[in-house]
Amino acid sequence: MSAKILAVDTATENCSVALMVGEQVFARSEVAPRDHTKKILPMVDEVLKEAGMTLNELDAIAFGQGPGSFTGVRIGIGIAQGLAFGAELPMVGISTLAAMAQGCYRKQGDTHVASAIDARMSEVYWGRYSREQDGSWAAFDAECVIAPSDLVEQVQRDEQTWSKVGTGWEAYAEHMDTIDLNSKESDVLFPEAQDIAFLAQFAFAEGKVVEAEQSAPVYLRDKVAWKKLPGRE
Repeated sequence: MSAKILAVDTATENCSVALMVGEQVFARSEVAPRDHTKKILPMVDEVLKEAGMTLNELDAIAFGQGPGSFTGVRIGIGIAQGLAFGAELPMVGISTLAAMAQGCYRKQGDTHVASAIDARMSEVYWGRYSREQDGSWAAFDAECVIAPSDLVEQVQRDEQTWSKVGTGWEAYAEHMDTIDLNSKESDVLFPEAQDIAFLAQFAFAEGKVVEAEQSAPVYLRDKVAWKKLPGRE
């Protein structure tokens, strides 16, 4: 983990910024659903000052690409693009669902995570992830937006115990609690920029970066079908 990466995320109610430099992480985070535009840039300034760095010394800007609030995702990408344009840096988009999986491992050491964000309209953004030996995460299901009642019908129990993260579990508990999974609780409700920065290290090392003008959100509203990925039976 050697790249110097600044990460920003406003895709959910949580607003967060993190700067990863080697093994050091400088982070700020606050649940502030209506104040993302007011808080995000001051957070950026704070972590840069704490680390004694400028934007021009960084290798990349990472951002929570979604899924999440449409407005929140757009705010995060817009801020990240402005920073990247100004410093002529590449960008790395990271799934908010996968970031919560990393957050669950960071906090609890769990290696199999089921992420569900409240997508409104009686749906959740859904994805499951398993941690690889190198610290990266492999998707078990294709990320999607889906009605909890449909998840109940489609998800089948396996030998793993899945940690539940995200707001979707509580928002639709009537259905979500009946999904046929070996599961356990966690205290992870939102993605954090420090976990986005961590995952961005893998993407950066693999050359999975884009120019600022090419960065794009992932809303998932055009992907409504749940699907288990090949080889993940």
